[in-house]
This record gives sequence, structure tokens and C-alpha cells, in this order.
Amino acid sequence: MTPAPERVPGDRAVYLIDGARSPFLKMRGGPGPFKAAELAVQAARSLLLKQPFEPNAFDEVILGCVAPGADETNIARVASLRLGCGDRVPAWTVQRNCASGLQAIDSAFRNILLARSELVLAGGVEAMSQAPILFSDEMVRWLSDWHRSRGVLVRLRTLGRLRPAWLAPVIGLLKGLRDPVAGISMGQTAEILAHRFGIDREEMDAFALESHRRLDAAAGSGRLKEISPVFDRAGNSYVADDGLRADTTMEKLAALTPVFDKPCGNVTAGNSAQVSDGAAWVILASEEAVLRYGLEPRALILDTCWAALDPAEMGLGPVHAATPILRQRGLGIEDVDYWEINEAFAAQVLACLSAWRDPDYCRNTLGLDRALGEVPRERLNVDGGGISLGHPVGASGARIILHLCEVLKRTRSRLGMASICIGGGQGGALLMENVSGET
Repeated sequence: MTPAPERVPGDRAVYLIDGARSPFLKMRGGPGPFKAAELAVQAARSLLLKQPFEPNAFDEVILGCVAPGADETNIARVASLRLGCGDRVPAWTVQRNCASGLQAIDSAFRNILLARSELVLAGGVEAMSQAPILFSDEMVRWLSDWHRSRGVLVRLRTLGRLRPAWLAPVIGLLKGLRDPVAGISMGQTAEILAHRFGIDREEMDAFALESHRRLDAAAGSGRLKEISPVFDRAGNSYVADDGLRADTTMEKLAALTPVFDKPCGNVTAGNSAQVSDGAAWVILASEEAVLRYGLEPRALILDTCWAALDPAEMGLGPVHAATPILRQRGLGIEDVDYWEINEAFAAQVLACLSAWRDPDYCRNTLGLDRALGEVPRERLNVDGGGISLGHPVGASGARIILHLCEVLKRTRSRLGMASICIGGGQGGALLMENVSGET
């Protein structure tokens, strides 16, 4: 295997110290038991209690979130104060769609590199089940007119202009999952990739089934040690990802109908990421902070990269973000021991794998002289992913980084790459090196 990349002399080391996440809770037809800030706070409490420093020792708190509630403006600050970080610790929220959690970690990484911070709490959260139900623009304008109406006759005339069709609710979540520039939903972008790379329904369903099987095995053997239980206001506990369908089969998956391209498409609810609520956090520290507090680093953050591409093919974002890191570091796909590629859709992950082994795509789009190679499936998403455990969009980027760190430690492996596609046509990637012990 190629030696781990060396840091440039003078560079500051940035370590991943620890992390935790909540269980990912599947949306089941209505608002879930937690608002986003509640999930963020509960996921972090047990993490902070384990640390040899007080919460007010952080230099900053950074949290990714796509759609916080109306009463959770700058949700990072809300969570920071509720966690006891104190009035003097700055906190700020970032939003890069599905990669918001990765963006928070990258922002922390960059600030530590620049010596602006030494110790940072960073992560992501989303309560997708809490997405608002909206009124149409026509109804909002009518309500404004009604509010300004004075006198019985004026109100009667205003009431007469009301149309029942204006009362139809607008589902905020569906609007958020539609690209306003390309004019298509995220699921339709997956259909486009499936067509481009010749990925059929059976391949998608087989990938989805494997995701559930891997998550079932990981949960059953106690490998998801990063999960921190959460408790709702009624005293109910949530200790595991509840979207797992351990009894699913190829026959059950084949019976599902297309969702995004009816009736001829292949992307279904079964081979797509679940709509979920969840939060994930990590602690990043400089070498100075490690020494000051006697911390035990788990991983060294080596590099991050962001890339952009056609929004209609947003699912290929991991290819465009991870490839430059490999090239700059002189690595091949085979040199990375484990990969986490967020499972937005089975077709999307399979398309990424196809693109890397396609000489034409690598040459014409990535500027390579040959195909980059094959990501071994036994080294990819080894404990399941978004299809089986859910994809709370603000949290997933942080979750895959945290879990990849756990996988490297468990397997005593050296290098790991976490990558994610981003609605709107972007991709993000992070390369880490295990420093938790012998490799």
C-alpha cells in the first residue's frame, strides 16, 4: 500500500478526537418527536460529558443544518448555549444542502489550520419530519389583504375573492428536494444517472438490500458505538436507527413502484435514502489542544475538497470531489482502505463507481489519462448507509466522517475517504488517516 501522505512541513495537524450521533429516526407521516435543536443537544451531551475539559473550552461551535425551525435561527448558537458552552463561545450555522455537516467539519478544520481556533465542536443536524406545510403565494396575498381589511363590507368583498384551491397546502419538504435551476427532483437526477451508466432496477435493489443487511449486521454485533440514545419529553427512549428493514428481500423491493419517473422509472422508495431526523457531532483539535487537555486523537484530517458539476447529475459529486484529493496526494483508489459514500440513491452510488472505472468519463470529464479504477464493494459503506439508516440532509456529512473514523479504528486500517453528493450539483470529500493505534 502507498505510504500515508505526509503533511507539508509547517502545516498544523488537525485531529478528530471523538464524536457521537443520535439514532436516525425515520419520518412516519408527521412531525417526529424532536425538533432539530433538541436532537443536536441530546446527541452532544454524552459526548461532552466524556471529555476532560468543560464545554466553554471550545473556541467555536459550527453546525450544519439545511432547514432549522422558525424558532431555531442560527441553530448552532441555540445548541451551543443549551450545551453549556457559555456566552463567550461563538457559534455559527452553515448550509451546503446534503453536505452541511461535512461543511461544518471542513470549516472547523480550516480554522484550526489557520490557527484561528484550537478546539472546535462541529457537526450537522436535520429534523426533516418538522419541515413546514406552507400556503400558496395566492393564499398569502389574500391573508395580507384580509388583515388590512377594515369594515364589514370590505371584509365581505375580500372574503368573496377567496378561492378554495388556494387552501391546498404546499409541502415544504418536496420543494426543498427539487432543484430550482434544473427544474427536476433529486430522484429524477438519479434516474438520469441510471440511464447514462446503464444501471438497471435489479442492480439498484440489490444495492439497497445489501445496505439493509450490512446495517442489520452492524447493529446486531454492536458496531455502531457512536450512537448516543435520545429521550423525548414523554420519557420514551430511542437507541437505534429505526429505518432498518431487516426482513426486506429482492421480491419486496421489486414490488415497489417508481416514485420519480412514473411509470417507467427504476428509482423507488426502497432504493432511495429514507427521509429521517438525526444529528451527528465530532470534536476537532490542534496539536496544542491535544497536549493541553491530554486528548487521545483518533484520526488526522489530511485534506478536503469541494467540486461542482451539472445539477442534473448532482449524484456524481463524490467522483468530482474525491478524485482531486487522490491526484494531489499521489494515491490510487486501491490505496484507500475504506470508503463512505453517502447513499442518497442506489443509482447515484452505483453511478459513481461506474464513472471511476469508465475510461471515457475519466478522460473526458475528470482529465485523467485512464480509468481511475474500482472501489471494492467490501470496502464501501461496510455498515450500511442512507438507504437503510436514513439521510437527514444536514447531518449525513458529519455521520459518514464519524463512522469512517470508527471503521478505521475497528479494522486497524490507515486511510479513509468520506464523500457526499450535494443537491444543486456539487460534491464534497474528506480524507483522513487513522492515528488511534497500530495499523
